[in-house]
Amino acid sequence: MNLLDASPGKEYIVKGIDTDDEELNAFLFSLGCYKGEPITVVSHLKGGCVVSIKDARYNMDTDLAKAISI
Repeated sequence: MNLLDASPGKEYIVKGIDTDDEELNAFLFSLGCYKGEPITVVSHLKGGCVVSIKDARYNMDTDLAKAISI
């Protein structure tokens, strides 16, 4: 299951990041998005979704949302 399949307002735990891009992994880690951390989908948008990680909100595009397993 990835972020695009998540129900808005429900908290999930990140199970993994499915990408081989080391820069993307480092970027997500700097946001606090890594395995074992809670993440909440605030809302779904046409081009992705808005998520809450550690009391901050981020807009993620579809490809990035698909890469985050919950």
